[in-house]
Formats: sequence, C-alpha cells, structure tokens
Amino acid sequence: MKNFVVKTIANAGALAVAIWLIQDITLSGGSTGRKALTLILVALLFGLVNFVVKPIVKLLTLPLFILTLGLITLVVNALMLLLTSWLAGLFNLSFHVEGFWTAVLGGLIISIVSWALNVILPDED
Repeated sequence: MKNFVVKTIANAGALAVAIWLIQDITLSGGSTGRKALTLILVALLFGLVNFVVKPIVKLLTLPLFILTLGLITLVVNALMLLLTSWLAGLFNLSFHVEGFWTAVLGGLIISIVSWALNVILPDED
C-alpha cells in the first residue's frame, strides 16, 4: 500500500512539473485545493493507464522497440499521456494535453521527474 501511495505522489509531482514547464499541458480549476485534488486524481488515472494499458501497447509494439532501440518509448509515453488527458475529460477533470508533440515532450519530462522522485522517495511495503 505504501508503494502505491509513493508512486501516486511521484506521478503527481511529475505531472505538476510538466504542467509548470509546458504551456499546452493545462490543469485549470478554482482554488489551489481544488487543483491539488484534481492533480492527485489525474495522477491516479495516469498510474492506472500505465498499469493496465501500457504493458499491452509495449507487447504489441515489441518489434518497434527492438527496431528503434527503445526510442518508441517516447511515443508510447506520449500516447499514455494523451489517453490520460482524454479520460480526464470523460471524468470532468480539468486536465488537458494539447497535441501529440506536446505529449511527447510532456512524457519525457514526466519520465525523468518520476524516475528522480522514485529514487528519492522510500518504496518499501
């Protein structure tokens, strides 16, 4: 359970950095508390998408992973971010990613920040 909370906090932090750095990734809403709650919910949604959908996509694109020496990971991460944005719209969460190239850059930032936060934060169960 503790590992789940740590990963959610890392996802929320990584998403917050991407929102802060990239103009076309937006998190709108009223108060700061409402934005924080929305960010946590989007982080949970992002974690769920990465847990359920990403392994299937990676398996289906395995030949491309081999052919591109793993660079297709940037595209897969971008697609997971776009899927999260779309699902957030379905759940009336005020999170939006505008365009594929924005998602590629956002996915890269989220991957780097998430990795750094997972190194820093404790992860024992």
